[in-house]
Amino acid sequence: MKGRNGRYEPGSTEPYELSRSKVELFLRCPRCFWLDRRAQVAPPSGPPFTLNAAVDALLKREFDACRAAQSVPPLLAREGLDLRPAQHPEIDAWRNAFKGVRRLHEPTNLILFGAIDDLWIDAAGTYYVADYKATARAGAVGIEAEWQKSYKRQVEFYQWLLRGRGLEVSDRAWFVYANARKDRDVFAETLHFDLSLIPYEGSDGWVEGTLVELHRVLNLEHPPAPARRCEFCAFVRKAAAL
Repeated sequence: MKGRNGRYEPGSTEPYELSRSKVELFLRCPRCFWLDRRAQVAPPSGPPFTLNAAVDALLKREFDACRAAQSVPPLLAREGLDLRPAQHPEIDAWRNAFKGVRRLHEPTNLILFGAIDDLWIDAAGTYYVADYKATARAGAVGIEAEWQKSYKRQVEFYQWLLRGRGLEVSDRAWFVYANARKDRDVFAETLHFDLSLIPYEGSDGWVEGTLVELHRVLNLEHPPAPARRCEFCAFVRKAAAL
C-alpha cells in the first residue's frame, strides 16, 4: 500500500494510506490537499509544539498508571465519573503516531489512520475518545472558538475509526485541557497548570461524504480552485501578481 509521504496514483488498485491530518488538510483547502498528495508539494509546516508534547507525554504517563491499576483517574473521580483508561490489547499501537487506529474505507480503497491520545471505558463496556490539549490563556478554557472546530473533527474522526474496528464508541468525547498559569510571581523552573475536563457530543456523520469527495478530488487531472480562506493559496496568488 502507498500513502503517508507517497504520491497518489489514479487508477492504482493498491490501497492508499491517508492520515487524519491529511483529511483535515482537505477540509481546509482541497487545492493544497491535491498539491500535497498528487504533486508532492506540501504546504509550509509550522514549528513543533514541544511544550505541548511534553504535557501530552506526562498526562499519558499519569493516566497509564491508572490504567495499570484499573482505577478511576483523580480528575475523573473529581467530576463524579466512573470511567477508567481502557486496557485494550491494541492501545499502544493506537496511540503510536506511526501506527494509529486504522480503517479501510472500501468505497474509495483508502486506508485512514490516526493516533488517539487515550481511550476510556465505562462499566457497560462503552468506549470514550479522550484528547489532551495544552494552552496558556487567561480565564477558563473552552472549545467554542472557530479555530477549535478542527479539534472537534479530530475526535469525531477517531470515533469513526474506532467504530470501524468493532468498538461500541460513545458520541461523547472528552478533552483534557491543561492551561498554564501566568499569575505566579516567579518562574522558578516550574510551570503550573489548571486541568479542565470538557465533554463534547460529537457526530461522525460528515466522514463518509468527506472521504467520497476527497477521493474524487484525488483523481482530478488538475488541482481544484483554492479555498476562499486558504492563506497559502492567497499568498501564492498575491506573490504571482507582483
